[in-house]
Amino acid sequence: MNKLGKAILNYLIRGLLVVVPIALSIFIVVWAVTTVDSWLNINNILGVDPKTGMSRNIPGLGLALVIALILIAGVFVTNFVTAPMYNWFQRMLNRLPLINFIYSSIKDLTEAFVGDEKKFNHPVLVEVEEGLKRIGFLTQQDLNKLALPGDVIVYFPFSYSFAGVVYVVSKERVKPLNMSAAEAMKLVVSGGVSGF
Repeated sequence: MNKLGKAILNYLIRGLLVVVPIALSIFIVVWAVTTVDSWLNINNILGVDPKTGMSRNIPGLGLALVIALILIAGVFVTNFVTAPMYNWFQRMLNRLPLINFIYSSIKDLTEAFVGDEKKFNHPVLVEVEEGLKRIGFLTQQDLNKLALPGDVIVYFPFSYSFAGVVYVVSKERVKPLNMSAAEAMKLVVSGGVSGF
C-alpha cells in the first residue's frame, strides 16, 4: 500500500473512532425516547394539526412523562407512605410466589446501584490465582449463616455486559481498591480501556 493509501486508511480509522461512539450514543438516546413515546402513545392524545393534517408529535414527551411519574412516585413514597404501609405491601407480595420472585429480584438489582443500601460501592481487587487478579465488588462480608466465617462474596461484572458472576472468596485474597465504585465499574465494563 502506498503512502497516500496508508494516510487515507489512518484518517478513516481515526474518523471511525470519533464518529462511531458519538453516533451510537445518539442512536441509543433517540431509540430510547422514540420507544418510550411509542409505548405510551402520548402524541396521539394531542390530536391532528388542522393546518397540516398530520399528527402532532413532540419528541421526548413520553420520556418526560415517565421521568415526571417516577419523580412524583418518589415524592409520594417519601412523604406519605409510612413504614407499616410499606411492610404490609411487602407481606402481600410475599404471598404471591412468582410476582414476589420477579419483584424482589428487580428491587434488589435496583437497590444495588441506587438507594440507601447500595451494594456495588466497595470495589476490590481479588487474587484469583498466582499472578492473576480480577476487579470486583464486595457485596457480602459476613457469611456466618453459610458456615463460611473467613469468606466473603464478590461480584465480578463482565466486560461490555450487564451480566456477571458471583464468587465466594477467602478474605485474605480481597484487597480494597482506592477508586470510586463508578470508576471501577467503568473500568471493568469497558474491558479496561477507560475509568482512569
